[in-house]
Amino acid sequence: MLNLDRLRTLSAVARHGSVSAAADGLHVTTSAVSQQIAKLERETGQQLLAKNGRGVRLTDAGRLLADHAVRILSQVELAQAELEAHRGQAVGELRMGAFPTAARGLFPAALAGLRAAHPQLRAHLTEMEPDESVRGVVRGDIDLAVVLDWYNRPLSLPDGLAKSPLLDDPADVAMPATHPLARRSSVELEEFAEDEWISWPQGEFCNEWLMFTLRSKGIEPRIAHMAEEHGTQLALIAAGLGVAVAPRLGRGPVPEGVSVVPVRHTMRRHVYAIWRADADRRPSIRAAVDALRTAAEQVEAD
Repeated sequence: MLNLDRLRTLSAVARHGSVSAAADGLHVTTSAVSQQIAKLERETGQQLLAKNGRGVRLTDAGRLLADHAVRILSQVELAQAELEAHRGQAVGELRMGAFPTAARGLFPAALAGLRAAHPQLRAHLTEMEPDESVRGVVRGDIDLAVVLDWYNRPLSLPDGLAKSPLLDDPADVAMPATHPLARRSSVELEEFAEDEWISWPQGEFCNEWLMFTLRSKGIEPRIAHMAEEHGTQLALIAAGLGVAVAPRLGRGPVPEGVSVVPVRHTMRRHVYAIWRADADRRPSIRAAVDALRTAAEQVEAD
């Protein structure tokens, strides 16, 4: 009898291309992945991985079994979804991912609500960027993700995913309190053409959006600093080191020395939940989406 956890491990190695990357995707050690593959090789009586330089590659048998594993695991998930739907209760484990400001701005209330309403549901959250979480949902590494796109830069979603809007998140411009525009009631991005910018790290979706948006307005961005966390960006702004786009979701208190001014032509991020369509009937998915919508409504009310 083939072990599902070992099939899931082999499938992760096939998807990620290495033992270490598979371990990261499964949130286990590389040793644990190697042990699972070794046991699976003993169960099947075939070599599934072969050395390839410093890494590994799937053998013909490994590729054959990995292809079957994808279909087997999909059928198992569908069966679990059907059983959960038949029971009508949100139970078991639910793995979720979210970009940092959603993790901070939505999930504390949503997770607390889930725990109170569904004590038999074990919900787990991992912070991850939108592109990474989309891949995670598609691969089955996580069950649900909260992702974003911008009003002028949609996020491409692959087929087979369902989604539900949660909220629109306005974004302002944060600047030092001594900036000439700091006391304005509203601003336009074009007015910051000569300023240095503080951005998200290179390669992230929001960094690409900022470059695209500024250039579309005839501004060649001068990026002075890059920081993942909005709190770090605001601290740099308080020190007089640049300006930044500052979404409101999960922003927290604005530090002294920083002025936040709305943009006249409102910039918005669209925030929504995504999950695999074949898991649509799972009560745990519906419960999580409902909890996130409730949290989002509270954010908008505030």
